[in-house]
Amino acid sequence: MASAAVVLALSWLGIGFLHAAYLKYAALDSPAYAMFLLRRGWLWCHLAGGGLGIALGLVQLVTQRWRGAWAVHRWSGRVYFGAMLVAMVGAAGLIATSPAPLSIRLAFSATSAAWWVTAGFGLAAILRRDVGTHRRWMLRAYLVTLAPAVFRLALAGVVGAGLAPSPGLIAWMLWGSWAVPLLLYALWLQLAGVSRRAGSGMEGAALRHDRA
Repeated sequence: MASAAVVLALSWLGIGFLHAAYLKYAALDSPAYAMFLLRRGWLWCHLAGGGLGIALGLVQLVTQRWRGAWAVHRWSGRVYFGAMLVAMVGAAGLIATSPAPLSIRLAFSATSAAWWVTAGFGLAAILRRDVGTHRRWMLRAYLVTLAPAVFRLALAGVVGAGLAPSPGLIAWMLWGSWAVPLLLYALWLQLAGVSRRAGSGMEGAALRHDRA
């Protein structure tokens, strides 16, 4: 039940962001392109790879425990990695050519680094045939993939609260858009592990009582 709720929440977050990005950038004369006038190639590279990565990440979550879809899971996972590599190239180009303050460029760079680290550990785990570790690291990588969607919600909340999104605040929100979900996931894993250990302890105590 908890896993299904997580998948539904991430699906809502990812699909909502893809819809908003499409509406924002679908028209070539959109005002959203103003700051990317000379950098549209990098932007399209990032949007195409990231959009496909968000979509295929959802496919990965749905098919990871479904035996009949393991072939789909393996191939969509390979395409997911390829798409995200394209997105990371686009992100690198955007960061390198950005006129934004250093704090914002560092925050964007940290987001890219977080994806490389989490996805790298996930890839290394599956190459060792360690499926459980692979799943946990790839969920972390997908949480980082969804960082732009989390940032969009945070920014809307800040604006709705009447606060001015200063460069410093934007940088902090960029860091938090992936760091906070990863911390929450680590906490959830810790609590789930404690619950399992407690359940095992109770079962063991009951078994010893029956034997006595």
